[in-house]
Amino acid sequence: QVQLVESGGGLVQAGDSLRLSCTASGRTFSNYAMGWFRQTPGKDREFVAGIGRMSGSTYYADSVKGRFTIFRDNAKNLGYLQMNSLKPADTAVYYCADAAYIDTWYATRNYDYWGPGTQVTVSS
Repeated sequence: QVQLVESGGGLVQAGDSLRLSCTASGRTFSNYAMGWFRQTPGKDREFVAGIGRMSGSTYYADSVKGRFTIFRDNAKNLGYLQMNSLKPADTAVYYCADAAYIDTWYATRNYDYWGPGTQVTVSS
């Protein structure tokens, strides 16, 4: 059974940092690209960052470029999203997902499995 579980969310103040983790199980983590998305009530799920299978390529939404860093540890089946200089606009539920094939990082249809999400709240 394939499972992804996010952790590390919480309540922080503007300017603070958080590191989200994504624990994968049930299949060979290094065979899949990984993405982070976020969602707020009433809005579509929004792409945040993506990373290739062997960490050779990373992609970011313009809104987080320079502040967020995606990375992974395939030996531990872990993916991460380091979030610095957080803003109230970053408040959302954050999801990790994996994909066997990516044609467009932003498209949720490319992703096979999703975690249940972790809440990040940034106060001003």
